[in-house]
Amino acid sequence: MLEVLTGSGLAASAGLNAYIPLLLMGLLARYTDLMELPSGWQWLGNGWVLLILAVLLAVEVVADKVPVVDHVNDVVQTVVRPTAGGLAFGAGSTSETVTVSDPDTFFSSHQWVPVVVGVLIALGVHLLKSAARPVINATTAGFGAPVASTAEDATSAVMSVVAILLPVLVLAFLVLLVAFFFWFLRRRRDRRRERQAARAAGFRV
Repeated sequence: MLEVLTGSGLAASAGLNAYIPLLLMGLLARYTDLMELPSGWQWLGNGWVLLILAVLLAVEVVADKVPVVDHVNDVVQTVVRPTAGGLAFGAGSTSETVTVSDPDTFFSSHQWVPVVVGVLIALGVHLLKSAARPVINATTAGFGAPVASTAEDATSAVMSVVAILLPVLVLAFLVLLVAFFFWFLRRRRDRRRERQAARAAGFRV
């Protein structure tokens, strides 16, 4: 079960920022004993891969904090983040970490399953993020973009660390994400009703 929690946390993290979980896994595998990547995923610890991920992360961090540019970035990331989520779940759930000592037994017969699950988790988080950002930009005249982006990056980083070191706590993150999803839907519905009521009042005048 810890393998699923580790993979889920990393995939959800990728839904917020595609490069943070992949870069973190590569760095931990290359420079520490906290994570040992399986043979099929050891390329994540390659120096050139880490450099490319770091550069892409820097671009993402800047682009996601500029209104309008962040929307274009989200469109591009519709492919990138789910792909990263699949990679993160696949690599993370089959890696040996400080909490998972025998990961091969869980996904030994269906190696494609964690990748597909990771894609779906990351895609769901990405779609929620992409839907929330225009609302934040509109209600704050664009000033909320850097604040929201910084919070998302921080959440992605913390969730990635927790997924590897304390995967049980991933459940709390996932519950909060689901709660935010329902709150956001309710908030959008209320705002739509307010706009319709304002239009109706304007017509009556």
